[in-house]
Amino acid sequence: MTTPRPAAPPRPTRRPARAAQATPVAQAAETRQPSTAVRVVQRVFGAETPEYFLLLATTLFLVAFGVVMVASSSAVESFVDEGDFFGQAKRQGLYALIGVPVMLLAARAPITFWKRWGWHAIIVAIGLQALVIFSPLGVGNGFNKNWIQLGSFTAQPSEVVKLALVIWLAQILVAKQAVITQWRQLLLPIVPVAGGAIVLVLAGGDLGTVIILFLLVMGALYFAGARALHLTVVTVLAGAAGVAAMLASDSRRKRVEAWLGGCSDPDLAGNDCYQTLHGWQALAHGGVFGVGLGNSSGKWLWLPEADNDFIFAIIGEELGLVGCVLVLALLVVLTIALVRVARRARDPFAKIATGAVTVWIIGQALVNIGVVLGLLPVLGVPLPLVSAGGSALITSLAGIGIVLSFARTRSAGSGADFSPPPRRQSQRPSRPSAPEAGHGQRIR
Repeated sequence: MTTPRPAAPPRPTRRPARAAQATPVAQAAETRQPSTAVRVVQRVFGAETPEYFLLLATTLFLVAFGVVMVASSSAVESFVDEGDFFGQAKRQGLYALIGVPVMLLAARAPITFWKRWGWHAIIVAIGLQALVIFSPLGVGNGFNKNWIQLGSFTAQPSEVVKLALVIWLAQILVAKQAVITQWRQLLLPIVPVAGGAIVLVLAGGDLGTVIILFLLVMGALYFAGARALHLTVVTVLAGAAGVAAMLASDSRRKRVEAWLGGCSDPDLAGNDCYQTLHGWQALAHGGVFGVGLGNSSGKWLWLPEADNDFIFAIIGEELGLVGCVLVLALLVVLTIALVRVARRARDPFAKIATGAVTVWIIGQALVNIGVVLGLLPVLGVPLPLVSAGGSALITSLAGIGIVLSFARTRSAGSGADFSPPPRRQSQRPSRPSAPEAGHGQRIR
């Protein structure tokens, strides 16, 4: 006789989970999409590297600072020439409104785009510079013939030459990576093409721009891995050519002689040392904290080119030593960002082009500041991103935009490869782990 099994206790019924009821606020948050303006900003400024944002922020700050200082330093001269205190400032603001979008558009271009246009860019740039020298379109300011004029529109083709050389040199030097230590491969076609462009600029009398172009070429060669002996020989030969060009012009020779004399000769104070002495006076007048924005006395037609070549002197007078140190600090940050992009780029094209832009922008800034401080003779070189001038500002922003296109992404397909190098795997073979029972292994 079997005893009946006791009935199992009833299982507690599991209460069904309450469906999460989203509040209207939560539903709106889930379905809310970013606006069109936000998506455009994300697309334009989207990047994966800190170098991109560091370089972009520093550049934009220098451009905004430059527009403010141009407005202050050019007010008196603009009123005398045009009857409008802010005539030059309005033009500089317009140039900035053109140059910044150009920079952002260049930052979106893939590296393959720049590799494709090297020869086209240098041919166009040399053609424009030839129009300055060999056509009636070329105009000068009494010292240099370095502009092209079409009606009321004027431009400086030598600034386009700088930008074109950046792309063209990177393209040529990448193709010559395996043979760059040979003299013949180093000289051809760099000397005929780059040298021809520099000679055309020198024919217009702009020795300052010639120096910057030479520094740009040497920077590209250095970052491409050229031998130190070759760079030294080229520098010595170029220095000898520069001395000959200086001696061929009376005005240049007198300026250099006055500079070598420390501008201490009273007979030269009213002529060849006029700008240097008044630049020193503006810096001394500013002291540590400056006389205040807009309160410069040097800009009252005492200091020529106050809004251009000698704007650093006005910065020192109105903002004092603090303002000068701020500009130098921003240039240091800009240098760090550019060098980091060059060092971390694995594509040789990106490395060479970034190095050329670095030497161009930073080298020109150091030359300009050296002229204002009296460390160099007067050369007529503007302060990049700060001084007045549309051609210089737009091409400088375009050059930085090229670097931003390399720094924008870590992927090698659309820009420079910023991904960290792969870890080195150990050569020691790994010991196989002992098999465990119950995982398909039979125990014998």
